[in-house]
Amino acid sequence: MPWQRPDNRQPNQLRPISFERDFTRFAPGSVLTKFGDTQVLCTVSVQEKVPPFLEGTGKGWLTAEYRMLPGATPQRQERELLKLSGRTQEIQRLIGRSLRASLDFNALGERTLIVDADVLQADAGTRTTAITGGYVALADAIAKLMKTGKLEQSPLCHQIAAISVGILEGEPFLDLNYVEDVAADVDFNIVMNEQLGIIEVQGTAEAGSFSRTQLNQILDLASKGMQDLLEAQRRALEDVVLSSV
Repeated sequence: MPWQRPDNRQPNQLRPISFERDFTRFAPGSVLTKFGDTQVLCTVSVQEKVPPFLEGTGKGWLTAEYRMLPGATPQRQERELLKLSGRTQEIQRLIGRSLRASLDFNALGERTLIVDADVLQADAGTRTTAITGGYVALADAIAKLMKTGKLEQSPLCHQIAAISVGILEGEPFLDLNYVEDVAADVDFNIVMNEQLGIIEVQGTAEAGSFSRTQLNQILDLASKGMQDLLEAQRRALEDVVLSSV
């Protein structure tokens, strides 16, 4: 029996997406990002220094931190204070790698951009929401650096977004919610740029295996969803000059 989506979306349809910019007062970039019922606060801070391995090179850096707030899920999650779980470490490294692909670090100069992704409410896809919203927050932070004269040109060289795709009952579905994520036989997270070039693919068969044909279907569906995501980002940032993209 074909999988029936709980929210009646089509297989290639994203959840409703929104970006609420300038959500907090002090961070140069601050965006509340919503993918359906998943809500992630993405903020970008700026430090006028770089890690020791980059000192004197003239190049900048970007790093990311990811946390899930205790009330983000039906059962309260303990705060990760002294030791991060393997899942948290893996996700924040993914966010950092993905968003570093958007930047020319020579143009950024010797400063560090720190992306914080805090999950306020989780209904699957928190890492893809964090990456997609993180890019919008990053664009805002860079625009403010240019406005204050700290940057002469935008170091943004690529637009970055991410989406999940899963296989349920043998068919691929875009942008899984929690019910679908739990039921999926195959689960992928895919990061791409504005040229639909692949930045990263994370995928696993939760049960059995998947074929090369199914892998191609997953990538094709991700590309379709990516175009919609990229357009949503551009609409959200229509007042920001992304000169290098």
